[in-house]
Amino acid sequence: MTPEEQAEHEAEIEAARVLFARPATFVLGCAKIEQLPEPDLPEIAFAGRSNVGKSSLINALVGMHKLARASTEPGRTREVNFFDLDGKMRLVDLPGYGWAKASKGEVKRFQNLGRDYLRGRVTLKRVYLLIDARHGLKTVDDEALDALDLSAVSYQIVLTKADKIKPHEGQKVAEATLKAVSKRPAAYPEVLLTSSEKGTGIPELRAAVMRATGTTP
Repeated sequence: MTPEEQAEHEAEIEAARVLFARPATFVLGCAKIEQLPEPDLPEIAFAGRSNVGKSSLINALVGMHKLARASTEPGRTREVNFFDLDGKMRLVDLPGYGWAKASKGEVKRFQNLGRDYLRGRVTLKRVYLLIDARHGLKTVDDEALDALDLSAVSYQIVLTKADKIKPHEGQKVAEATLKAVSKRPAAYPEVLLTSSEKGTGIPELRAAVMRATGTTP
């Protein structure tokens, strides 16, 4: 990276920090597609298995501990939850997948809700698909990847819980993940390695969101 590129990178990281320091509030949880708020702000959505750490990542992005509430029972997020970042954008928490305790009919209902949101949301700028860095992509993730490709929504893989493995192991998982999605039509060609607990990769994710939504502080 040249000195000019480094300076530009640092300026972007700082702008994203200022943007995500703005007040963030919970707007509503939607159990039906008819309940979605008006599509009047750019949105980015978070998807992933029910125990991958979506709530923790959203909280880390906005620097708050309890904006998105993690349930003690994985898979309890069965609505599309909307959070407002000071009128600049909305962060959207999609229902998790990979549930063990929900009935098949119930699983299908909130899977379909997530798919309907992906297909019809004109203000959705990008989906961040969260994958546990300790395990990488699994067969259970294929259905989510297929649904995202089918929806033709730009999505980016974010590896979570990077603090649970050694840095070189995380890098290997990131490289293998990028290779695995390289031929998927809607996948963004970069994988981010993050830790909500340690803050690793959070500034870079904020900057990626700022670029994807075209927002400024």
